[in-house]
Amino acid sequence: MSQFAIAPSLVASLHYVLADEQGRTLDDSRARQQPLEYLHGHDNLFPALEAALVARRAGEQLRVTLAPVDTYGERDEALVSASPRSAFPKDQVLQAGQRFQAQGPDGPRTVTVVEVDEAQVAVDANHPLAGETLTYEIEILEVREATRAELAKGHPLPPGTSHTEVEDRKR
Repeated sequence: MSQFAIAPSLVASLHYVLADEQGRTLDDSRARQQPLEYLHGHDNLFPALEAALVARRAGEQLRVTLAPVDTYGERDEALVSASPRSAFPKDQVLQAGQRFQAQGPDGPRTVTVVEVDEAQVAVDANHPLAGETLTYEIEILEVREATRAELAKGHPLPPGTSHTEVEDRKR
């Protein structure tokens, strides 16, 4: 096991289960057989989640519950809008729950189709988890030093990536 405790500019590897307020599992890194690796202190996780991980070590387990303000924010009903059906390609099949990119005032944004009828399409630009209190069940697997390349990039790199490969790609 690593001697490091989670701190800025170290890479932490962890398994997590993400659940909503009703206890429904939304994501499970073990089910995907893919631990999360992140570079601590480089805005790779929600700040409140990173704060809960500080000083934790490999082998530790913890449960972190985050309010909407600490994750995707509160729902904003002003982000639900309707557009004429004619604004979409005639042959485009649209149905509730479908997600796509739309141009918003601040650039591209993912929206979810809420309702479709012959005259209009209602979409919601809120993140699907906006307004949700989220709980993470976490197991820290490893804490290690970041490579120079990872520090330069601001995130972990795939195993075997060398600093010189990253430098070569920049040229």
